[in-house]
Amino acid sequence: MAREMQANMQKAQAELGELTVEGTAGGGAVAVVMTGTQEVRSVRISKDAVDPTDVETLQDLVLAATKDALAKSKELAAEKLGGVTGGLKIPGL
Repeated sequence: MAREMQANMQKAQAELGELTVEGTAGGGAVAVVMTGTQEVRSVRISKDAVDPTDVETLQDLVLAATKDALAKSKELAAEKLGGVTGGLKIPGL
């Protein structure tokens, strides 16, 4: 049974590496695409979000979009791995 759970866990983790979520900020002005294993795949910034005289706002938007993507990625991982572990809390996952 433990081997089956381990095999299912490895499969779920591989799937998480392929699945993506998108975090956004500023009404979509900044978007961050991240995998289910929290790897950032891309960052898109709308031309409208770029103001050379207000770099701080752009920085805040990138940070907010990254946090949004990370939260969605963690939620996706919890859903995928929760089914494999049967709801068991396994440290590090």
